[in-house]
Amino acid sequence: MAATRADGMPIISKLYCSSSQAVLVVRKRPHVVSGGGFVVTDCSQKVVFRVDGCGVIGSEGELRLRDSSGEALLLIRRKGGMVQALSIHRKWKGYTSDYEGSQKLVFRLKEPNYSCLVRSNAIRISTEPRRSNKDWDFEIKGYFPDRSCSIVDHLGKIVAQIGVNEEVNQLMANKDLYHVAVNPGVDQVFIFGVIAVLDYIYGESTRC
Repeated sequence: MAATRADGMPIISKLYCSSSQAVLVVRKRPHVVSGGGFVVTDCSQKVVFRVDGCGVIGSEGELRLRDSSGEALLLIRRKGGMVQALSIHRKWKGYTSDYEGSQKLVFRLKEPNYSCLVRSNAIRISTEPRRSNKDWDFEIKGYFPDRSCSIVDHLGKIVAQIGVNEEVNQLMANKDLYHVAVNPGVDQVFIFGVIAVLDYIYGESTRC
């Protein structure tokens, strides 16, 4: 499928919005060696991002996405407490930090609802500032554990795909390695922040 350009509005930073499609490789880290999480590399095997799971940072329901030098780009937390227990959806929030350490909310993600009262398997993300007049701006299509899903915007345009070609399908036997194709103009930090949450929701490398 040909890459389509997004509107180019960065969610984290324009520094992470490429003018061409980027195909990146995710390699999961084993808990027994490095506490979990995963590493994102480009086609030359150069590290682009690193995601630390709760086995690394010691806090359940908390993830950090860093750049190649280890600088923190995103702090992602799952909403907890009594409000969490009573909520229909479990919610995650992604934050950036400025030089003074102040946190800024950049996206919210709702986990699928498995309640017998409400049947909804949709995973939807809203950004700050908002991009649509709906109550969400992006949605997950497909099933992440199968390495066959897409992140689409509120207009239905694909912004990123996991498991996009035959080479990836041949690697499906090894769930610790997969490809992510990020379309032009799309904020890659945001995409891998969302993937970090998906990884946690489905009990993979970022989870304790």
